[in-house]
Amino acid sequence: MKRALLAVVFALLLYLAFVRPALAVVVSPKPTATVAPTATPTPIPTPVADLTEKTKETLGPLEALLQAQKPGPVWPFNPIKHAIRNAVAAGVPANTIVLLLLLPVVAAIIAAFRHLVGLRGFGIFLPAALAVTFVATGPVVGIGLFLTIVSVSILARTLLRKTKTKLQYLPRMALILWFVVFGVLGILFAAPIIRQPQLSKVSIFPVLILALLAEDFTRVQLGKSAQTAINLTSETLVLALVSYLFLTLEPVRQFALLNPEILLIGVVIFDVVLGKYVGLRILEIWRFRKLINS
Repeated sequence: MKRALLAVVFALLLYLAFVRPALAVVVSPKPTATVAPTATPTPIPTPVADLTEKTKETLGPLEALLQAQKPGPVWPFNPIKHAIRNAVAAGVPANTIVLLLLLPVVAAIIAAFRHLVGLRGFGIFLPAALAVTFVATGPVVGIGLFLTIVSVSILARTLLRKTKTKLQYLPRMALILWFVVFGVLGILFAAPIIRQPQLSKVSIFPVLILALLAEDFTRVQLGKSAQTAINLTSETLVLALVSYLFLTLEPVRQFALLNPEILLIGVVIFDVVLGKYVGLRILEIWRFRKLINS
């Protein structure tokens, strides 16, 4: 099962790094050749457009969707729709609102994978935050930083153990964070060599989320074993990649923005129904299949 999880992670990485960009290139329309006019037409004076006016050309796709929809009266079914429009009109980015609306959905998906399938990972919040990090940095850069931080954590713990440096838990965690910071700085300093455009645009927010993951990884590694920490980290990465794919689906983003009331109520119902399930998980059924069949 561990090999299957690693195979899923590798397949997702191949899809995000190679197949998806190739499909985008294939479906992109080819530029058409333009024929130069034989005679220069007489220029017609056009009125100067006001760039501060939010026309359809200057609006983003999500803002244009909001303008195209007629939300209806505020009460009793559309209060969140009108609140979203007021917030966007005040300058709040529509992308931020969509991500916030989709976070409960992502948490419900992660809970379903853990409660029904049997994947563990590091809680609910951390895979969801890691998925948002992948949205901000891109999956290739995000996973690269992720693996760098985990590798530096393992090396730092090994170094402290071999040098027989006896430290209490909190000072040891602070020292491991010191090593993690230098590891991330090394990756950022190598950005001109790596030539990954998204790497030079990494903000502090994704790095902080990845550092939180490194803390959980080190805590499990110190309390249990390195193998358990690697397994939990791999499952966390699988949950984060599945959540990332869900967050980047354009129909889902549009539905969340145009129908927030239905989305949020549906998530509540799903969580309640999911919490009522007390049967075996899928991985448990697979593990005890011989006992169940007998």
